[in-house]
Amino acid sequence: MFEILSKGGFLVVPILLCSVIALAIFFERIISFARMRSRGGNLAETVSALIAKEKTGEARELSANNDSPMGRMLTQAIEVKDRERATLETVIVNAIEGEVRTLSAYLQTLATIGNIAPLLGLLGTVVGMIKAFMVIQQLGGNVNASVLAGGIWEAMLTTALGIGVALPCMVAHSYLVARIDTYEARLQNGAVTFLKAVTTPPGA
Repeated sequence: MFEILSKGGFLVVPILLCSVIALAIFFERIISFARMRSRGGNLAETVSALIAKEKTGEARELSANNDSPMGRMLTQAIEVKDRERATLETVIVNAIEGEVRTLSAYLQTLATIGNIAPLLGLLGTVVGMIKAFMVIQQLGGNVNASVLAGGIWEAMLTTALGIGVALPCMVAHSYLVARIDTYEARLQNGAVTFLKAVTTPPGA
């Protein structure tokens, strides 16, 4: 395998580097999402129930000690729960947007790798074809089919490698975006639950 890749030219190196970076980003996000899932479960319901019982101190302590997007969003919301509704909603929206940006960390890099990997492969193919035709020119009329075919497959190796890196990157990016959309919806549902608890009169 190493011998085959070495024939693809110097552009094989950045393509392989892109694959390593993409793999690291994917597993880092997966591990991060798994940790957040275990920390934020049912937090909004528990905090909202405490707020409805006017146990604001306990609710604040519970959310502040919960290191999750839901916990951080609820902590900010509790700080302004007695303000006017427009202010409370603005704080919640900003908190959710901030958490979504954090969840989306490195996803743009993953998308960029998915876009540039085929281009790097295509560039490698073009460079390889240029070299092949230079050899053809140097050999003049003494070119045989085996020399030409060998030069072409070596040139196209980088395109195959680039596409092979790009496809998993695109799939991984789509999967992570879907996971983030799920977390965002969960945050929005938690915010609605909190707002209902804040605006519902005690004992209602």
